[in-house]
Amino acid sequence: MRKLSLFVAGIVVGLAIQTALAQNTNRGIVGLNHVALSVPNLDEAVAYYTKTMGFPEAFRNVDEKGQTTLVYVQISKNTFIELQPANPQRPPGINHLGVHVENMPAATAMFKQGGAKVSDIRNSGTKAILADITDLNGVRIELAELPGESLHRQAMDRWK
Repeated sequence: MRKLSLFVAGIVVGLAIQTALAQNTNRGIVGLNHVALSVPNLDEAVAYYTKTMGFPEAFRNVDEKGQTTLVYVQISKNTFIELQPANPQRPPGINHLGVHVENMPAATAMFKQGGAKVSDIRNSGTKAILADITDLNGVRIELAELPGESLHRQAMDRWK
């Protein structure tokens, strides 16, 4: 009798979990991947986050002139802080939120269907597949699909 009760309880719990997951309308969203900060002095910010905070540098992107355009520091396997140099178009502060998605065409279609203003899909210098949403308050949400060749995915795979 006890085995039957446990079996029935397991089925009920399993169905409840499956129902809860099915109610998530944002399928294909993996989670928050990064928060991007524009900083007045990139070298000082990298030193602070790596030495003071103890977050290892995951990767950096350099432009064709050899200038560093961004540095990612890694908080956990799947979570980063993106540090970017501030400039007149990008003042110091929070620049955007990065949301990891599994399938960019499906994610952008889902958000467009919901009424979000979504940019065209593009490839980044970090080999991530990106699109942007600007929320009702002007906050940019960067959607990021992270294929195996992306610097993000490589850093996540190296995490121990």
